[in-house]
Amino acid sequence: MTDNKFDYKSAYEKEKLKSAALAQKVADLEDKNQELDFKLNRIKSNPIWKVSTPFRKTMHFVIRQKDRVKNAGSIGGVIAKVKYKQIERKAKVHYGTESFPDEARRNQEMSEKFDRMPLISILVPLYNTPENFLRDMIESVLDQTYVNWQLCLADGSDAEHAYVEQVVREYEKDERAKKSGLDGAGILYHRLEKNTGISGNTNECLKLATGEFIGLLDHDDILHPEVLYYYVKAINEENADYLYCDEATFSGKSIDHMITMHFKPDYAPDNLRANNYICHFSVFKRSLLDGTELFRTQFDGSQDHDMILRLTDNAEKIVHIPRLLYYWRSHAGSVASDISAKSYAIDAARGAVADHLRRHGYEHFKITSTRAFETIFKIAYEVEGTPKISIIIPTCEHLEDLKRCLTSIYEKSTYDNYEIILVENGSSSKEIKAYYDELRNGAMSSVLKIVDFYEDKNNLLPDGKKPAFNYSKVVNYGVKHSTGEYILLLNNDTEVITVNWMEELLMYAQRADVGAVGGKLYFPNRKIQHAGIVLRLGAHRTAGHCHYGQEGMNLGYMGRLCYAQDMSAVTGACLMVSRVKYDEVGGFDEGFEVSLNDVDFCLKLREKNYLNVFTPFAEMYHYESASRGLDLEGENAKRYDAESEHFRTKWKSVLDKGDPYYNPNFSLDRSDFSLNVEGYSSLRNA
Repeated sequence: MTDNKFDYKSAYEKEKLKSAALAQKVADLEDKNQELDFKLNRIKSNPIWKVSTPFRKTMHFVIRQKDRVKNAGSIGGVIAKVKYKQIERKAKVHYGTESFPDEARRNQEMSEKFDRMPLISILVPLYNTPENFLRDMIESVLDQTYVNWQLCLADGSDAEHAYVEQVVREYEKDERAKKSGLDGAGILYHRLEKNTGISGNTNECLKLATGEFIGLLDHDDILHPEVLYYYVKAINEENADYLYCDEATFSGKSIDHMITMHFKPDYAPDNLRANNYICHFSVFKRSLLDGTELFRTQFDGSQDHDMILRLTDNAEKIVHIPRLLYYWRSHAGSVASDISAKSYAIDAARGAVADHLRRHGYEHFKITSTRAFETIFKIAYEVEGTPKISIIIPTCEHLEDLKRCLTSIYEKSTYDNYEIILVENGSSSKEIKAYYDELRNGAMSSVLKIVDFYEDKNNLLPDGKKPAFNYSKVVNYGVKHSTGEYILLLNNDTEVITVNWMEELLMYAQRADVGAVGGKLYFPNRKIQHAGIVLRLGAHRTAGHCHYGQEGMNLGYMGRLCYAQDMSAVTGACLMVSRVKYDEVGGFDEGFEVSLNDVDFCLKLREKNYLNVFTPFAEMYHYESASRGLDLEGENAKRYDAESEHFRTKWKSVLDKGDPYYNPNFSLDRSDFSLNVEGYSSLRNA
């Protein structure tokens, strides 16, 4: 008879072994996770981490690797591993060492003859430079595909670092250095009697230079081999006299170990005042110095910000090359690693900006650090006088929205010279009419006027009926009935957060060079609704809100939610402009009945060479489109499509050029500054 008795003891031992093996596997994974956590915390300790939140969604390989380890035994883990490898590969191909030109491309670029072949003098102040950093820097210059350059080195190293001179002397004999200059020398070296600091040593480099153009390179950084080629191409095609490019921060021995990638906007003066976003790799026509110093010693630590502010003021054609062509090394003691390593840089940056503002005629202002970074500033300009502001609020029904809006203006605003023009356009309820009577007899009666759009027969159809809603006509009608020097367009579904919101808008609207100014708007859940408008962003390729839907406390891409900046457009839900400029561009185009009228208005201002500014320091809630809804079906969808087509036709040449304040390396399908990895190849080969 067969014994069918189950061997519990044996089964128990087997399960025990399996459990032990599983426990060991879990322990190994935990160890791996701890290791990755350690690496991640090291990265997070870098202040640059704070200002690059959106970009890390695409490029932050440590987190991806951690997630992959966590799910190593699952199908999802395998897929994550494959995706990780694909993204890593794309990053290296598009932005790292594998983006360097192949032999055929090098030969083509090296043999190309431009109409103008200017000598470019690259200035590098040396001071106790680690040998590997020094060699990497020099090699990156020797490898340039544009050959008419000279490398000007002023060495203030101490006696213990005598190898610096020996290394340079070695490279002076390199064939690439000898062949570099068509009308100038390859490497020029000067041993300084004493170290005179960053500014002094760089100014000594300038004395060696004979080039028509000057380039500034740090002694521990690396140039992409095509950077001079692209710059000279822009000098020939666009007559550029100041050039800069995108840049990456990297650690370790390879530029493939990138920490952040900074994709910059084109020249934007308000951005530059708040944040030295131009930074590297600056190349400029020597004549822009106009006999002045290159670097001023009183701004050591932020001497480049001071120089960039001065030279861009003088430049006639500033060109941004939207390619990663400069690699900024992050290491112990470098500003790229930690601004506190050079804490005096913060005061120097503030001083450089203050000096720049005074040159532009501003005498009273305040410069303070923002929560994004110590050298990303809020600039508070002095409001001149107390000009009257006309707040134009189109409204129809939605009693509670309107009450909330008006109450917040009246109770929270610190600016008191304003009038409110309510443009009634179609309400019929007893409740809203009773509220109007209450307003006419209440505390706000002295600052509030109600005008009925449809009481004017000119706004009715020939048969006396009301036409379809036209926001632009309603706004223009409200402005016509206002008396203020400044127009403030406001939706009736907004609510004031910042008590000095009008002052924050007015300080920019008063500037002669500024057109429209817009604030930072939040949904009721405190997520971002508006932080500036980007052209071609979104499915219709017309315009969209950047940072849309992100958490309210997000710093934004490279801190862009934390400082005032130039944008192509701002939303009409909260927009201030001077009456003179409003009239100059003919107000709102009534051909845009509901959508894109605010963007069109801002582009008309831009066409007149005015800047449009977004400021995060005027904050409001926006219960988005509560008054009219977001219904994009049926007739509403047809109308929206028609207005989108009208916008694309009217502004075709502008849209084709792309948004100057939104780098073409970013995706137009997302509002969070996600990287368009797939599109970079075509851009690079353009």
